[in-house]
Amino acid sequence: MERRWNKLGILAGGGNLPARVAEGCAAAGAPFAMIRLSGYADEATARFGGEECGLGELGRIVRVLKNEDCDAVVMAGTVRRPNFAALKPDWRGAALLPKVVAAARRGDGALLDVLVETFEAEGFLVIGAEEVSSGLAVPQGPLGRHAPAEADLRDAAKAAAIVAALGQFDVGQGAVVCNGFVLAIEAAEGTDRMLARCAELPASMRGLEPDEAEGPRGVLLKRPKPGQELRVDLPTIGPETVRRALAAGLSGIAVEAGSALLVDKDRAVELADEGGLFLYGFLPAEFDG
Repeated sequence: MERRWNKLGILAGGGNLPARVAEGCAAAGAPFAMIRLSGYADEATARFGGEECGLGELGRIVRVLKNEDCDAVVMAGTVRRPNFAALKPDWRGAALLPKVVAAARRGDGALLDVLVETFEAEGFLVIGAEEVSSGLAVPQGPLGRHAPAEADLRDAAKAAAIVAALGQFDVGQGAVVCNGFVLAIEAAEGTDRMLARCAELPASMRGLEPDEAEGPRGVLLKRPKPGQELRVDLPTIGPETVRRALAAGLSGIAVEAGSALLVDKDRAVELADEGGLFLYGFLPAEFDG
């Protein structure tokens, strides 16, 4: 695909995704500049150079992007909702803060919309991480040796319906269902902590009969919320998600193909294959029809 930008600014939060985006740029010979968000970006992103900016330093971030001649921006990695009272904004961040706080009261989706609008107003093209590194997008079908059984697909369909129904409330992008029972719905704590909660549930709370208690059961499903801005905050899984799903005793993970990201795919698939866990990319028509 022909590149739509000349130089990309990578606004790096936590996790491995920012580094994978940078590596995708380097592999394609596409110029980029890294901006690491203080307190969020992993130390591994330092090897790409660039600047470190506070979350409230929007004026400085825009200035760095323009000084680097960036014409596009990608927001990659996890950013926890900050304590707005503790932020140290620059003049531009302070001017935008009331709008940001008002949006945050409506949910993380509204908050991200404000950031996208702000960068676009400055003339930047806002793109998704999958446009930079096409290998990040989850493909359709089983990704490893294991495929979901019919019972798993029924659980996945219920989880998909739950995420779709709760989307209007800007709740999280994931749910865990086992044997038709809803074990967890992702909220502000994120996927990892949601799976940690599931790992603590006894078989009696998983809707399982005593003779079904042995062996993995249950499905983690992740998909975008209805109406979500798909250029930012796509559902993302990786090796750590697989590890936590295995620890929670689940049989698999289903994510929406083309609308979710898989970081460090080879390692994630290897771990899933070793643990007997399926990774499955579903199309919306499979569960929404």
